[in-house]
Amino acid sequence: MSDEMKAVRLHAFGGPEVLMYEDAPRPDVQPGEVLVRVHAAGLNPPDWYLRDGYRALPPEWRPNASFPLILGTDVSGVVEAVHPDVDEFSIGDEVYAMVRFPDDLMTGSGAYAQYIGVPASHLASKPTGIDHIHAAGAPMSLLTAWQFLIELGHDEPNPFQAFRHEPVPLGGQTVLINGAGGGVGHLVVQLAKWQGARVIAVASAKNEALMRDLGVDQFIDYKTIATEEVVRNVDLVLDAVGGADMERFLHVLKPGGALFLVNPLGFSGHAEAKKLGITVSSTQVRSNGAQLAKAARLLDDGIVRVVIDSTFPLAEASRAHERAAHGSIQGKIVLSV
Repeated sequence: MSDEMKAVRLHAFGGPEVLMYEDAPRPDVQPGEVLVRVHAAGLNPPDWYLRDGYRALPPEWRPNASFPLILGTDVSGVVEAVHPDVDEFSIGDEVYAMVRFPDDLMTGSGAYAQYIGVPASHLASKPTGIDHIHAAGAPMSLLTAWQFLIELGHDEPNPFQAFRHEPVPLGGQTVLINGAGGGVGHLVVQLAKWQGARVIAVASAKNEALMRDLGVDQFIDYKTIATEEVVRNVDLVLDAVGGADMERFLHVLKPGGALFLVNPLGFSGHAEAKKLGITVSSTQVRSNGAQLAKAARLLDDGIVRVVIDSTFPLAEASRAHERAAHGSIQGKIVLSV
């Protein structure tokens, strides 16, 4: 096996044009890790935030990068080599993972490449019923949905709040999902339905057919109707969008309800929420192979499916990032390797 591989690296922060397809050293297999031959890599918002140097953050929070970096956390592929101290996986196993997140949030986890070293605890067997493209689209978005709704699965400090995020029981509850057509949102819809919730999906009109297909009970096109004018007494709102005016969702919740924020930065309604008896909570997704193994059963059985917006060859990662910048993504963007 050659010591070189193809990878997409950046040597400076900037727009999609800084992503360079080039030769790079192939990683060696480290203690506790397996080397995975990548068949597909999924794109996620942290990829373009890091590519841009996290310019939206205050300067003191931005990465002090040592270039070149390889972006990406989500992979599906085949085990190429196994460190002697790992016994859960063997050469030839098909696997998928979200790699070293958020530990490598500011340095890149290395998924946009032909090979990647992955901690065994972050890996799970790839669902046999789906291909590598769909499996690579799953990890970060599916783990985000899982850790918000089903099981947090760790006791690490929460960077967004002083208390631990706690999922709420969903059976028989009414759940409103904002951004229901996106990478996280369309998986939240499916997990909520699986748990027995009544689901209201908020997305753009182009997502309505998909949402109906996924079994939502009510669809709202946010471009034509303000959600807070037509919805009341919801048990849980999960906002997968963030940005301005997240406080408006407090008015669609019943007292004692919960507002889960995937991106809570900028939310200023804590005092009002307290007055209304509403729990506002967020958490940061973390790599977890055991949870991906549980979720794999749902992917295998077709209870949950990953919707693919578009695919690009690894060499065209810059075009994939341009697609992401264009917005209105339905499901996931994936690189084929």
